[in-house]
Amino acid sequence: MSLETERTIGRLWQNATAQERPRPAYLVEENGGWREVSWVEAQRAVDELANGLLALGVRKGDAFGILASTRLEWVLFDFALALVGAIGAPVYMASSPRDAAYVLEHSDAVGVLVEDEEQREKIAGARLKHMLTFADLDTLRARGREFAAAQPDALDEAASTIGEDDLFTYIYTSGTTGPPKACMITQRNYYDMVAVVDKLGAVVRPDDVMLLYLPLAHNFGRLMHLLSAHVGFTLAFCPDPLRIAEMLPRVRPTLLPSVPRVYEKLHAAVMAAFDEGSPLKRRIARRALGVGTEVSRRREAGARVPPLLALRNAVADRLVFSKVRKKLGGRFRLGISGGAPLPAEIGRFFHALGILIVEGYGLTECTSAATVNRPERFRFGTVGPALPGVELRIADDGEILIRTVTNFAGYYKDEAATREILDDEGWLHSGDIGHLDDGFLTVTDRKKDLIVTAGGKNIPPQNLENALKASKYISQVLVIGDRRPYVAALVTLDDAVANGLSDEEKRARVQEAVDRTNHDRSRFEQIKRFAILPRDFSAEEDEVTPTLKLKRRVCEEHFAAEIEALYQD
Repeated sequence: MSLETERTIGRLWQNATAQERPRPAYLVEENGGWREVSWVEAQRAVDELANGLLALGVRKGDAFGILASTRLEWVLFDFALALVGAIGAPVYMASSPRDAAYVLEHSDAVGVLVEDEEQREKIAGARLKHMLTFADLDTLRARGREFAAAQPDALDEAASTIGEDDLFTYIYTSGTTGPPKACMITQRNYYDMVAVVDKLGAVVRPDDVMLLYLPLAHNFGRLMHLLSAHVGFTLAFCPDPLRIAEMLPRVRPTLLPSVPRVYEKLHAAVMAAFDEGSPLKRRIARRALGVGTEVSRRREAGARVPPLLALRNAVADRLVFSKVRKKLGGRFRLGISGGAPLPAEIGRFFHALGILIVEGYGLTECTSAATVNRPERFRFGTVGPALPGVELRIADDGEILIRTVTNFAGYYKDEAATREILDDEGWLHSGDIGHLDDGFLTVTDRKKDLIVTAGGKNIPPQNLENALKASKYISQVLVIGDRRPYVAALVTLDDAVANGLSDEEKRARVQEAVDRTNHDRSRFEQIKRFAILPRDFSAEEDEVTPTLKLKRRVCEEHFAAEIEALYQD
């Protein structure tokens, strides 16, 4: 196969920079404003970094770590590694020194790029040939220019040796139990994953602006940065997830890829703003939401919106919805949700405001996505139909099986685990439970997370957790009950909403949410007791993954006393 048609990430980058794109490639916050980075500037930087890596002796097949937040330097260095055929081994910024050292040692990394001295100290004990910080990149680029002047064909020669089946990256799973496993993602895996957008219509467009805060060490964030090069839209970096609300009106993005927790927070903030208004404004907001919800319901069903309802919705939009969207930048046309289940109520709420959030589903092991809802075909509460080229099957025990060319090459140094998840027919065993309805996939729970009560009843905890989190007062929920006589819940509160309430009032608000959740559920799956925890689950305590999914076993260990109290007579 010729280099022109080789499906590699280096080729993806070269194709992107060969085009004359009028819009900036990236937006970087500098000195209180936003600096535009052109595709020409980005190409020059990547070429110089790649030549600098060659000058250091980094070659095809060498693993090289990146430990940094979501910044331009991360992206450019990633493409430079791709051009020389090195294997990226990204590390989460929030990783502990132990976890960071594990990734670098397990991947056999020859070097690492870290953001600053604080991150360098985190891996001070690692035995590596190359230890670079962002401050060293200018020197590396200068060395690359000298190397290219002396050996002008070296980079092209290195790129020409990279094939589709060569490894592009190791992505370490942020699993809720056990040490992370290194997913081997090939060049073709990611190229085909990115290229599938060409078959999806106008989900993303060249004139889009995407605000990206997702960690680039995760498949979701990595896919978005590669997708921007393939499609040509502008990527604006938000290194601090806590600044998303501040960034939205400044960047004015049209796209926001996110985990559900951020949308839940935005939902809570909007509802709190509605509640703080005058009685007249609250009444107008409620009526507007009622109109928007009916319009949303009809559009989701593919039904016609009657003229009178459309007129009422236009009035609601002018009085209420447009003001909410303005706080999100005014151009927000599409949200993309993944990494964890998005409560259907949250999706319907934003759609009523005129913002569609399309939820997708996938695993690191299938290079990110297997299904996604489309703007022209969506169902809230589902993760959408299969992507083009993806086969789905539901096993006899309800497990979701996936077969696609983007399925990974296996776990590095762990053939036994690879055989457990990839069968001889090429089916990836997801470990998730779900069902298909008219082509739409609904994921109900993790196979290993299913609660089996002492009475032998199987209960998916995520359904109950998502229902409880619909309350604006509730931040996080851990439903428990495995081998117990009944179901109970650990609840954390949203400080921004619950602050100022007495303990009695807090408990009453949670009880109301529990009662709503229990309504119409079978007795065996109803929540009998709950405890309000003194703090939220946190990454600092190793209780949540980088995509904000709860590490159930860790949470249960940390709050064992509270759990035992729930089962005392």
